[in-house]
Amino acid sequence: MRAAERGFLLLSSCLGDPMRKPLTTAQMRILSDRAWKMDFPTEQRELEMADLIALGYGRPMAARILKLLDDGVVLDHYLQIARRKDCIPLTRISEKYPLVLRQRLALECPGVLWAMGDLELLDKPKIALVGSRDLRENNAEFAREVGIQAAKQGYTLVSGNARGADRTAQEACLQAGGSVIVVVADSLIRQKEQDRVLYLSEEDYDQEFSAQRALSRNRIIHALAQMTFVAQSSYQSGGTWDGTVKNLQGGWSNVFCFDDGTEAIRQLCQMGASAVNAQDLKELNTLQQDEINLFDQ
Repeated sequence: MRAAERGFLLLSSCLGDPMRKPLTTAQMRILSDRAWKMDFPTEQRELEMADLIALGYGRPMAARILKLLDDGVVLDHYLQIARRKDCIPLTRISEKYPLVLRQRLALECPGVLWAMGDLELLDKPKIALVGSRDLRENNAEFAREVGIQAAKQGYTLVSGNARGADRTAQEACLQAGGSVIVVVADSLIRQKEQDRVLYLSEEDYDQEFSAQRALSRNRIIHALAQMTFVAQSSYQSGGTWDGTVKNLQGGWSNVFCFDDGTEAIRQLCQMGASAVNAQDLKELNTLQQDEINLFDQ
């Protein structure tokens, strides 16, 4: 691991300690921007208080940064456990980090993704599937068909492993011989390793589930994919609605909603999504986003 990647992890990760207070994404961005002004390669010597003060930091913040960087022994222990669990860190400056996330999410881009499984899946064409946990029968069939067609047409399916739409599509895709990227909202090390599956976790690899993590990972699911399919959504509530609206606002990927006649789907289509049915999935590469996006007006 390069020194710059180690520094990134030291500054941006809890390293398994919930009491550790790493820098926020905004603080990391500010430090990165200011570091370009430094007149020496940081790998040649350790960062000092005077360096940070010269970059405009006060002593308290400079001391905090230096303290985070001084946890090298803690980082080595954390990485040692990660290797035993087959977990690999991908920082925003790592070679394998998905470029599409940096391009589409900008400042909302995750600082670190922990990965377990087949990293080559990150280089494959991808579609995403999102949807409610309690699926109606027709919506479940649509989610299943998205998974099957992803496998048949050479796409890796991206989803979130939640009960309902996510798992329905994931299982169908794997049973049809396809591959899946699962962005989890709980501890990465709790996942069961499988062939043709890559697990991703934002922040630490051992961080437990929280509602905030479940909401936050939605942007990763939407932004990794070329197309995002919505199997079912509540109206103006829930993670599926929240993530899809943010996608339409940010233009992360083209959005296609199962045309189930609900108010939620009608409203998402007014914002720029396309209504589709299972038959439309037969040729995924022909689907296009032709409607005017409400947020572009």
